[in-house]
Amino acid sequence: MSLFRRKPLHERLAEEGGLVEPTAAPLFTGVIPETGIHGIPRERQYDAVVTVEAPDVEGASALFVALEDGSLLVEEGEGDLTALADAIEQEMARPYRATGIHRGGARWAVAAHGLRVLELPEPGGDEIELAVRGDEKTLVVDGNRSFGTIPELDALAEGDAVIRASRLDGALWEVRIDPL
Repeated sequence: MSLFRRKPLHERLAEEGGLVEPTAAPLFTGVIPETGIHGIPRERQYDAVVTVEAPDVEGASALFVALEDGSLLVEEGEGDLTALADAIEQEMARPYRATGIHRGGARWAVAAHGLRVLELPEPGGDEIELAVRGDEKTLVVDGNRSFGTIPELDALAEGDAVIRASRLDGALWEVRIDPL
């Protein structure tokens, strides 16, 4: 008799045939990360959160972008969203992306995070990703690899980074820079 017990033949054949998924226990390396057993905290999602009375706003939720020139780009929501924008601007400056949730009656909760907005030339799409690593640059427009680069985005990279841009309206783009 062997020291190690083997799985019965029917279990091995079922796993090899794909009828049963093999059980995989999570690996424990024996190392506890820096933050301990409680995990790493999530990145903060919003820069400011407020509540406001806004009787002119309709619907259950609102999503909008406030630009530096004072205009609002409404992505979701009905009615006049100015009251929501005015309330969040007590806590933070433009430009920002805000989400409003109707809490009953005329009360709304509004949360926002700051944006970097740039005016870019037409790249031929609505989503741009520029990866910069050393002298190598990779440009992806709407999921398709593209030749060349966009100098305005390239100038934002300080060292190795991934720069993502999403079209807001016309030539205005929301830009996010993630250092590598």
